[in-house]
Amino acid sequence: MKKIIFITYILLLSVISPINGNADDKVSLLLDWFINPDHGPIIIAEEKGYFSEYDLDVEIVAPADPSMPPKLVAAGKADLAISYQPQLHLQVSAGLPLLRVGTLVATPLNCLLVLKDGPISSPADLKNKKIGFSVAGVEEALLSAILEKYDISIEDIELVNVNFSLSPALMSKQVDAVIGAFRNFELNQMDIENVPGHCFYIEEEGVPAYDELIYIANPKKMDQSKIARFLKATELATQFIINNPEESWEIFSSTSKELQNELNRRAWFDTIPRFALRPAANHEARYKDFQDFLYSSGLIEKKVPIKELTRDITQK
Repeated sequence: MKKIIFITYILLLSVISPINGNADDKVSLLLDWFINPDHGPIIIAEEKGYFSEYDLDVEIVAPADPSMPPKLVAAGKADLAISYQPQLHLQVSAGLPLLRVGTLVATPLNCLLVLKDGPISSPADLKNKKIGFSVAGVEEALLSAILEKYDISIEDIELVNVNFSLSPALMSKQVDAVIGAFRNFELNQMDIENVPGHCFYIEEEGVPAYDELIYIANPKKMDQSKIARFLKATELATQFIINNPEESWEIFSSTSKELQNELNRRAWFDTIPRFALRPAANHEARYKDFQDFLYSSGLIEKKVPIKELTRDITQK
């Protein structure tokens, strides 16, 4: 795909010019990571010509540093970025001018992952066990909520930072469980390696449901018309994916040889039910519940009005 570029942060600053007041059809979108099935509606919208139907020229950028997209959007260096609802709460609380303007994946993907045939048959079995994690803060809060349901405190387990080697650490039995594994990837990866895993779904274990992947913009600099058209195009793409799962996989995987493997194929079909059917739809109660959860966990020091976190920008 000629419109997908991989670019370093320094080069990014020189390529994407700051947003100005002149409305045009160009939209710069920063991904959260390298292209994978989570980004299906975006790639299908490009390949099927839906962006063009809405007079949009979308530049899709996979950054070298996944922590940078929200900061670049806040600085006015890009129109949109893909991020995570839990991170949005932390970033807005820290003062970054960011707003959720759409949803890409409407359910948590995160799960508490254990070996299917291992000694952990319930989170209640995790007392005095080792649990691996990648990102401090939110993942610890999620884990604490799960353990609390079984009268276990965070002090009753040993946390091990395994960086991003979640499934390898579990498969090699360095840890007894991991938090932060994505149910559409790590589960499939383990099955392919003939070491099957089992997910405890966090939204079934005491954690408020949230949007895993969202589109964020700078509310002071965004062009609502362009974003509204972008969301309509990705809605069309999601409908196409739902109605044509096999064909959409063929289109998606044809854009890169790196995508043409068993892991991505499995992840594609596992992710389809989780794509937001109405990406512009706004669910304020969900954001309020998760903000309350983060506040009670001590991860944010103050609450903000929900309209400063999420908005349906298609409404006049």
